Amino acid sequence: MVQKSRTAFWVNSVECRGYLYRPAAGNGPLPCIVMAHGFGGTQEGSLAKTAEDFAGAGFAALTFDYRNFGESDGEPRQVISIRAQQEDWQAAIAHARSLPDTDRRIALWGSSLSGAHVIEVAAGDPSITAVMAQVPFNGFPRKVEGRTMADSLKILTAALKDRWAGWRGQPPHYIPAVGKEGELAVMASREADEIVRSMDNRTWRNEIAPRVLLDMAWYRPSRAAPRLSMPLLVCLAEDDKHTPAALGRRIADRAPRGEVRQYPCSHFDFYKEEIRKRVVHDQIGFLHTHLAASSTN
Repeated sequence: MVQKSRTAFWVNSVECRGYLYRPAAGNGPLPCIVMAHGFGGTQEGSLAKTAEDFAGAGFAALTFDYRNFGESDGEPRQVISIRAQQEDWQAAIAHARSLPDTDRRIALWGSSLSGAHVIEVAAGDPSITAVMAQVPFNGFPRKVEGRTMADSLKILTAALKDRWAGWRGQPPHYIPAVGKEGELAVMASREADEIVRSMDNRTWRNEIAPRVLLDMAWYRPSRAAPRLSMPLLVCLAEDDKHTPAALGRRIADRAPRGEVRQYPCSHFDFYKEEIRKRVVHDQIGFLHTHLAASSTN
């Protein structure tokens, strides 16, 4: 059995809301995995299931929504800032350390864009015990499958229009986060549309301010990977067209204690229950090895 309780913390006068998962029969403080979703996601659905699995394996798990998303406060809604989301991670880690249910062993778990954030944040915090990044973002592929040059120009135009709106203090110029192949959306493919729409998530909204794509063009967590002093597990999808395995592998290759697990699937298959269970099984094994070892140091 797993206990789930609401919790909250503040970042620059904005309240972020989350949930703490822990074994119902757990005694004493536990190591804690801090978790957040990827691009435009929220802490319900797949993320909550993984947190429950970690708690069922004997750990505490803290999930949270970024500012401007899900259950957390913040305006304007659905606007991603790489810098602000990294600040949210730092505040969530500090909150996890302050909870009576947790001990000094803190691990980070991120997927897709948050898989990039956990690398950057841990590189600046050597007290983090372990890091898990699944299908992590590490720069855009040279060509996105199913997207023509005309499609890319439409995305760029939308991002520039939205950035201009932000500079002028106007409402964001939203586009869908996910759409069918050929539609104007950040991730446009039949697979993405089917998987994301099937997620059991009442707080997810299929719209996003695309200005962040301009910043993501320069976002390379592999540059920070050599500064990771803790064990790192990178879980990759062989057929990933959104965050290609070759780019994700660079993060593990550059980390002093990097490990790789690769799975015969695509990016969004990681959120299908069959694949998710297999990946989480490997992540739990990684946690038992490295968090248990750290308790003896």
